[in-house]
Order: sequence, then structure tokens, then C-alpha cells
Amino acid sequence: MVEQRLDFVIFGATGFTGKYAVKVAAQLAKEKKMKFGVSGRRKQALEAVVKEFASDIEDVPILIADLKDQESLKNMTAQAKVLVNCSGPYRFYGEPVIKACIATHTHQVDVSGEPQYIESICLKYNKEAEEAGIYIVSACGFDSIPCDLGIIFAQQQFKGEINSIETYLSVWTTTKVNDALVHYGTYESAVYSIANFHELRELRSKLYPEKLPQLWPKLKTKRFIHKCPVSEGWSVIFPGSDRSVALRTQRFLYEKYKQRPIQVQTYVTFKSLFMVLSTIILGLIFVILSKFEFGRNLLRKYPTFFSGKFVSHESPKEEVLDKVRFSITFQAKGWYEKLADPADKHKNPPNKVLITEVTGKNPGYGATCIMLLLSAITILKESDKIPGTGGVLSPGAAFGKTSLIEELNKNDIQFRFLTSV
Repeated sequence: MVEQRLDFVIFGATGFTGKYAVKVAAQLAKEKKMKFGVSGRRKQALEAVVKEFASDIEDVPILIADLKDQESLKNMTAQAKVLVNCSGPYRFYGEPVIKACIATHTHQVDVSGEPQYIESICLKYNKEAEEAGIYIVSACGFDSIPCDLGIIFAQQQFKGEINSIETYLSVWTTTKVNDALVHYGTYESAVYSIANFHELRELRSKLYPEKLPQLWPKLKTKRFIHKCPVSEGWSVIFPGSDRSVALRTQRFLYEKYKQRPIQVQTYVTFKSLFMVLSTIILGLIFVILSKFEFGRNLLRKYPTFFSGKFVSHESPKEEVLDKVRFSITFQAKGWYEKLADPADKHKNPPNKVLITEVTGKNPGYGATCIMLLLSAITILKESDKIPGTGGVLSPGAAFGKTSLIEELNKNDIQFRFLTSV
């Protein structure tokens, strides 16, 4: 019976992100009075993780499951109310877990930042998830809760009607570091995501057969290096999954609640022109190499070289990651007045600007796992505030009406109102 299940199980608990998730789970489980387990292929390795990161938690069950054995996955998911999936790249390893969750009526959250995977799962399994009465929510980490829920937060603060939001991401360290900041697994996911970017056009034509209403004025993309008053430094288009996840949420809000969809563009800001030019050059090399098998092999073999020393096969040191800070600044433009129909057009140009931000530390792992575990807990505690009775949802669609933003604020991921004009 569902009542006898563990509140959540962390699958892939011996991986780098999985270990962080166990550490965060141990803290939150005590605070929220919840029961969790860990899962993976190797019992001895799982026991070591529990001993290191959850030694003060009484009886953390260890479940053995292998991605090559579907029955073992179903045995695992059948013992959880929510499956917290930390086993990526999800392009290769995510779908068997989704199938097991549907078969056993188990909710699932993960930290995938791979648009092709996220949107293909929505296309393939949304109806089955609805029928099973479960929520499947990807992108529940730094990709892309700060951006997606940050836009929801801006909507809540705006008190009018938003036409467009531009986001500006900044990441920096509080002291000079010479060590890698990104684990290889995260980097490998990016390699395959960029290599298969071409899949998105056909995928989206199937997923979104109906077009959204034409919005005015149309948000113009700043395609070149530029400066913006709300972000200190030089900015370029951010190539991550934030925009695709946010647009999924906006489409959902339009289709579900007839809410005017917001136009979104995402940028990343660098402190110096040298840094942005260096990043563009490395990015172009990365994109070109990712298109060929030979190039992908090079990228995988020499991650430190092709990432400018930000990535390594070695696990980043926790004391180094804790020195990393991030902020996303949101510039929302719209109108003080709100029209009755989302397809209606305002007669005048936007007359209101709102600036908000989301800030935190250790975005790739520490903050990511806080977001991930709190997402799982929110499904358990506030399912009555999540739309429908199941489905494959984006974070904003799933958690926009819950208390997740408030819970993140309590855990050092701050959503702030800055100014309004």
C-alpha cells in the first residue's frame, strides 16, 4: 500500500549529485519528520554513503536496483511515494525509471537539464502519468527552478500584466580557486544535449501542435555581446535549458488558466569582456566538436581542457563549491492594467518595469539538491495545490501555487523584490 511506502527514495545515491542529495535528505528528513531510502547497484557503496552522510538517521533502507533490470527498478519504485532520480545523463538512463514509476504509481523528480529528454518524456508519457495519478517533474535543480520559479515570483509581484521577462545569470566565487567547479557527469549531459539539439524542432512540432497567440510588442533578442543596466558586466544569450523550461510553463499557464503567456529570453553575464570572449570561443569549439562522434570522444576524454579547467573527472571539492555564488536578475516589462482576454492587445507600449532576483550558493550541487528534495517533499505535502491529479509537468507548472518558493527562502535560496517603476 502507498501509506506503507517510504516518503522518498534517492536513486543513484552513490554518484556525485546523489551523495549531495543524501546529505540534504538527512537534514530535511529530520526537520520534516520523513522517512527516506537510498538506491543503486552496489550495496557496499550505498552503505558507505549512508554512513558518511546520514549516520545520525536511524534505519535508512538500502534498495538494490539496476537500470538494465526493469523488475529491479519496479521493486525499488514500489517502495517509494516519490522517486528522486539522480542517475544521469537522463538521455540514456532516465526513461526506464519513468516506466517503472508509472507501473508502480510513484511520483518522480529529477535534475535533468536536457531539453530533448524533458520534452520527449512529456510527449511520450504525459497521458500515462495522468492515468497513473503521478507527477513527473524534471529540471528540479539549478536547471531550472531559479529561472522558472523566479518568473512565477515576478508574476506574483507585478500586480499588472507582464509582456516579457529577460533574465541575467551571474556566477562567481568569493575567492580565487584553481580547482574544477563542475563534475564530469554534468558536463557529459551537456555534450549530448548540444549534439542532439536538432531533435527539438520535430519534437516540439508534435508536442505543441497549436501555436500560442501573437504577442505585442514582440520581445527582441539581443544576439550580440551587450551591457544591461540590471546586470554588471557583459552579457550574451544563455544556452542552457532555462528558457525552454520557462516557455513550457508559460504555455501550460495559458492552456490551463488562460493566462497571458510571457515572452522570455535568458542571458548570462560575465565580469569582463575577456571572459565573455573566451567563453564564446570555447563554446563554439564545444558545439562544433559535439556534432561528430570523434569530437564527442575528444570532449569526453579531455573535459578539463575543453572547459577552460572548470570540469574534471575528479569530484569537485565541497569547500571549493561552497565559495560559488549565483544570482539571476529578472527584468519584467508590461502594463499596470490587465486585459480580460490573453489574446487581446494593449493599445499602448508597456508602461511598467519590475526588477527581482534569485540568489544562492553552490548552485550546481548544494542548492540543486535542496531544490530537488524540497520539490519531492512539496509533492508529498501539497499535492492538492498542484494542477490536476498527475502528468509530466515543468517546475513552474507543478509548484507555482505551492509554498516551494517560501521553503527555498528558508534554505538560503532567496527570491527578492528589488524595484518597480
